[in-house]
Amino acid sequence: MERNMDDTASRRLNQAGRRLLFDTRHEVKIAETLLAQRRRLDRARRAALGALTVAILTAVCGTVLTWQSSRFLQGDIICGAVVALCVAGLLIVNDRSLGKRADIEADLEQKRESLRRLNAHEHPSLPERRLLYREDVAGVIEHYQTDSRRYRRVHNILQSLIMVGSALTTAIAALDTGRELTWQSVTLTGVSFAITLAAAFTGYYKYRERSYFLQQTADDIEKEANAVALGVGPYSEFGPAQEQDALKLFTQRVEDLRNEQRRRQQQLDQPTEQAPPATAPSA
Repeated sequence: MERNMDDTASRRLNQAGRRLLFDTRHEVKIAETLLAQRRRLDRARRAALGALTVAILTAVCGTVLTWQSSRFLQGDIICGAVVALCVAGLLIVNDRSLGKRADIEADLEQKRESLRRLNAHEHPSLPERRLLYREDVAGVIEHYQTDSRRYRRVHNILQSLIMVGSALTTAIAALDTGRELTWQSVTLTGVSFAITLAAAFTGYYKYRERSYFLQQTADDIEKEANAVALGVGPYSEFGPAQEQDALKLFTQRVEDLRNEQRRRQQQLDQPTEQAPPATAPSA
């Protein structure tokens, strides 16, 4: 049987086009990574420059205002240490190997334009498009999770600062009564500060509820794992030849448990006045 040369050439062209498309996508991801690194370095440099400016202005103003006394020396030493740290930070983040941000953005835009043109000429099959979509969705999920963790971390830091500041203000006000300080009054104020702080953190972060729901989900997943391994419970109807069906049911039930745990986690992360009541066992 003679081989069709046209089909062979067309197949080779398709393979070359897909290879070029794959390489272009890889180049776009590399350029996006470089741009993200450049943006982080730029933000760090701006923060260091801001702190450096504030430290220099504070040192100059403090020196001018306290020149007649000897108190300016201590402030200048602190500001000098801050300036030294800022300069060291600027030297660390001044990475010229990545190039300028404008050049990286222009290169990324060019690669994206090339990728759009290649996608316009390529017509992959439906299964291939689904696989590509699955890969794109993984990147979107990672992006959303990263942003969510960053915002949650910033919120928790600010909320902790508010709680610590409120409790500390109350403790300082209790000490500043004009009376003579004794070890009993200082101890009582310290204990009250610790109790107030512990109550604020417990009420906000809900450690007990988080522990209970995590342990409950872990117990349920362990129960499903033991059931599918021993062939009992909902898996008793599957024989040795139906192992794939049992694993399919096991995967579905475990994913349902994980989704339920994520829903509970979201409820706990909501403010108290907005979150629906999450049931937990009594102590």
